[in-house]
Amino acid sequence: MNARLFALVFSLEARKLMSYRVDFWLNSVIGFAAHFSIVYFLWQAIFSESGSELIRGWSFEMMLLYYVLVILAGKLVRGAEHLGDIATDIYEGGLTRYIIYPTSYLAFKYAQHLGNVVPALVQLVLFATLYVLLLPMPEEAAITPASIAMAAVSIGLGNLLFYSFMAPLQSVAYWADNVWSLNVMFRFSSNLLGGAMLPLTLFPEWGQRVLDFLPFKHLYYVPVSVLIGTMGPAEWLRSLGVGLVWLLVIHLVFRAVWNRGKFVYTGVGI
Repeated sequence: MNARLFALVFSLEARKLMSYRVDFWLNSVIGFAAHFSIVYFLWQAIFSESGSELIRGWSFEMMLLYYVLVILAGKLVRGAEHLGDIATDIYEGGLTRYIIYPTSYLAFKYAQHLGNVVPALVQLVLFATLYVLLLPMPEEAAITPASIAMAAVSIGLGNLLFYSFMAPLQSVAYWADNVWSLNVMFRFSSNLLGGAMLPLTLFPEWGQRVLDFLPFKHLYYVPVSVLIGTMGPAEWLRSLGVGLVWLLVIHLVFRAVWNRGKFVYTGVGI
């Protein structure tokens, strides 16, 4: 797939999502407000009951900042979250038209996936700015140009990992009548093990050691931890290497599933 076509698909997807502005902003604002309110009151109660200003090294203000960034950066990582069009194309026979096109189907879908990042980037800038203006920045947070640059790299890796995870799950549609349950299972597992539900430093020590060798932490925990300064450059580089290895492994599994599935594809839909 040439760069010009990739950019065109990316642009069309971004503009499509932003075309219904009222609906987009209502969902964005209400969704963020609901998520933030749950996090705020939940952790306020936890800190109040604990009678401590710190929980595993996290203050209440630092915990709020972590969750705000997880909510916003997570949207950049997930992009077109369900990638449901892959399964739909397989079920309905729509994949056929892509097979005869002189371009890569998987690259086409990834361009659409990235197009979903643009609205999320707008939300990140807006809500992060509002947070800085309305709420105090924790003293222990160390957001610098270097941490922003490292976080951007980690978000890019997380986005690729998320796509590489979801695409083979969607490709199970070659053999299964419904893949929705797989999406739900992955969403829950990745949120729990990736740091979206709670910082991974709150896990037991043995659990943290296991998670260091799994790919999930690169979806949420690593980008946010690097950004706020709780993960240094040396640890970030080490985790980046682990993430790249997992990206290669998952991609190879993806290609194997996809290539095998094409042999059972009939193109007639269901």
